[in-house]
Amino acid sequence: MTQLQQTYSDLKTASASDVRAAIRTGAYGGHTAGLAAGKLQCNLAILPDRYALDFLRFCQRNPKPCPVVGVSDTGNPMLPTLGRDIDIRTDVSRYRVFVDGVLVDEVADISDIWENDLVTVALGCSFTFENALMRSGIPVRHIEDGRNVPMYRSNIALVPAGPFAGDMVVTMRPIPETQVEKAHRISAQFPQAHGAPIAVGDPAALGIADLSQPDWGEAVTIKAGEVPVYWACGVTPQNVLLRAKLPLCITHSPGHMLISDVAEDAETTILQI
Repeated sequence: MTQLQQTYSDLKTASASDVRAAIRTGAYGGHTAGLAAGKLQCNLAILPDRYALDFLRFCQRNPKPCPVVGVSDTGNPMLPTLGRDIDIRTDVSRYRVFVDGVLVDEVADISDIWENDLVTVALGCSFTFENALMRSGIPVRHIEDGRNVPMYRSNIALVPAGPFAGDMVVTMRPIPETQVEKAHRISAQFPQAHGAPIAVGDPAALGIADLSQPDWGEAVTIKAGEVPVYWACGVTPQNVLLRAKLPLCITHSPGHMLISDVAEDAETTILQI
């Protein structure tokens, strides 16, 4: 039985642990953009131990889309370096389950499919630096509109490792042209959350045909005087893992991140406990 349902507005000022509690009980199942301001949000890749080293090599070779901020012990669903009570089986509002490279389900709890050989790799998320942008007076359109950030496949090839290879996924935020340099400078301070933008302007240069048709998330309006700015995206590993056709792989659903207890501006992502 779930608790009384909670809305995005209900949780807008809630703590990270309170947001996770709402997710864990099934009271909230929405996206996490703009929630738990000041805390590091994480993308997820959960995969069998025998593939974990190659995947970590892949992340090390492609740190912009895949900044590693936490790794679990094999078979242990807890992530004590990211939060005192995080249970990766229940604390994400929506998961994607892949079998042999095919998406077979999207669920709110993975307890019944958890296996003792699984390793969780947590990767930084661009939702983290959005709070810093807004504090500096830079608008973040999808948060203003209560939407999920638009995400697009790009033509940027990644450095392969073992069975892992593919192209980068990017997020796009419309930024006033006069504030692009400022947005670059601010986001560069968060390398654990993809850091500075990778491109500005023409989407065709990244292989994106139409900004109004994102591959994930929701389209946002680009107003007069604004330009599209692109950051590396933590959905990238999902494409890479899908292409590798692992027997089992679990990720977050795009926009449905793990919210940690780590400060977004921490020099290290290790939580002292």
